[in-house]
Amino acid sequence: MKLTLYQIDAFANKLFSGNPAAVIPLTAWLDPVLMQQIALENNLSETVFFVPSKSKEADYEIKWFTPEVEINLCGHATLASAWVLFNILNFNKAEIRFNSKSGILKITKKGDLLSMDFPSWKPERLEDYNAELALILGGVEITGVYQHRDILVELNNEEAVKNCRPDLTLMKKHFDKMIITAPGKTVDFVSRFFAPGAGINEDPVTGSAHAQLIPFWNGKLNKNKMHALQLSKRGGELWCEQLNKERVLISGKCKFYMKGEIELA
Repeated sequence: MKLTLYQIDAFANKLFSGNPAAVIPLTAWLDPVLMQQIALENNLSETVFFVPSKSKEADYEIKWFTPEVEINLCGHATLASAWVLFNILNFNKAEIRFNSKSGILKITKKGDLLSMDFPSWKPERLEDYNAELALILGGVEITGVYQHRDILVELNNEEAVKNCRPDLTLMKKHFDKMIITAPGKTVDFVSRFFAPGAGINEDPVTGSAHAQLIPFWNGKLNKNKMHALQLSKRGGELWCEQLNKERVLISGKCKFYMKGEIELA
């Protein structure tokens, strides 16, 4: 069996920035163990697979795997999948609908900007949280701690987010995933995302984190449309919108890196 693999830099304005994803179109699902093995071999933060959907509600079914686990939502690999469909596989509808473990995800294209309609996951403030959190984040001053799917830690400013040097071993002991965020200097907000429990120390750009960050900053800034940066080493740029209480819009660009072939004996 031979599979085609596309590697795409998502949320990227130039090559070697944003978050690389391995995109593997399928005609039928592979065994989940095999998909996990492929993701481990690829050793990217996410490998994404999709198959044509038999449902009238969706065009494709989609699944995402880190090198260690299958996850329930991934933004950058969904963006990369849509880019492959629109630009390489000649998908000719105005909107792609993916059916996923997080429901139907809709992606539209306007020029080189792709927009994803995602669930809005507003995190709630935690008054009681792990006492080692400040130690995990290297003693940085914490403004507030919140949670929906992931722990979200608000810091004072962009420099605090940029300069944070977390103890990832200690983080993995207590938290699978963590977002740190603060107001931005030239954008509305900045963030970083760590997922040592999923085999990713720091993710370059994380769409699913913005499903939580957008409603969080919408409430803080009283703005529906926002511009964001993820301050990883590679960096990523996102355009964000709070559509309503249930949905957010996450937009970004992609850059094609390579096309390859996987041969399974």
